[in-house]
Amino acid sequence: HTTVVEFVLLGLAGSRPLEITLFLLLGIAYFLILLGNISVIGITLTSSFLQTPMYYFLRNFALLEITFTSTFLPSTLYSLLTERKTISLPGCFLQMLFFYCLGACGLLHTAVVSLDRYVAVCHPLHYSAIMSSRFCLQLVLGCWALSFLLVLPPTILTTQLPFCGPNVMNHFYCDHSLLLQLSCTDTGFIEGLMFITLIIILPGTLLVTAVSYGCVIVTILHMPSSAGRRKAFSTCSAHLTVVLVLYSTCIYRYIRPAQRGGQDSDKVLSLFFCVLAETLNPYIYSLRNRQVKQAFKERILKFSASLR
Repeated sequence: HTTVVEFVLLGLAGSRPLEITLFLLLGIAYFLILLGNISVIGITLTSSFLQTPMYYFLRNFALLEITFTSTFLPSTLYSLLTERKTISLPGCFLQMLFFYCLGACGLLHTAVVSLDRYVAVCHPLHYSAIMSSRFCLQLVLGCWALSFLLVLPPTILTTQLPFCGPNVMNHFYCDHSLLLQLSCTDTGFIEGLMFITLIIILPGTLLVTAVSYGCVIVTILHMPSSAGRRKAFSTCSAHLTVVLVLYSTCIYRYIRPAQRGGQDSDKVLSLFFCVLAETLNPYIYSLRNRQVKQAFKERILKFSASLR
């Protein structure tokens, strides 16, 4: 019964000068995301003293961020540059599937990183035994598997819906809630299923992250060294800032009734957790770390020496 062959994404701007400005800003953000995360992957792979569970998780987190932002930013940049606003039905469904699967996997990875910090700070003597290479691999694979198992059912059901009416979405990527509004049949069951999925992913991972960092902060407060406390608090505060921005925008955006037709504020919120948080993550989680900075300086010195 589907008569719609493509969807129209209204995008981020209504005027050409604003589109060019956003193209430049988002292009810079995408470049920084790629540069930061590729640097994290390269440094943690090639430095012998960074072969620890924490950097293993951060390396996977960096790879995940590259793939996540690549599901929508290249098409968004192309749309801003060429003013082409359409996306095919299969393309929309695929973008939606990977956007939500990779987004859910990113939140699960955030919880895993917080668990790693909890074990490292609160149980340092048992850290190596608990965070074995096999257990780390199981955690990473578990994040990927759980995200796809949670997101795949509502996505598959959505692809079976008929679309025979309007085909315009007020967004810059294929948003699930707006897509359901365009269907010409009842979507109550799918909306309920997606809401349950989001409840499991968002508050669930936030609870794990909050409890882990809460235990870390309590342990830090009992440290005898004031320098150690300052250093630990500096790291935790940076991580918690990213977590606060990410979860506050995600929960407000998705754990509430969808506005009919979509709102411009939804696009702004999406930019916060899709672009701003992803731009900051590699620099806050990894590149401001003392060991990573030391490894980065060594690579620069070796490269300079090879040029000479």
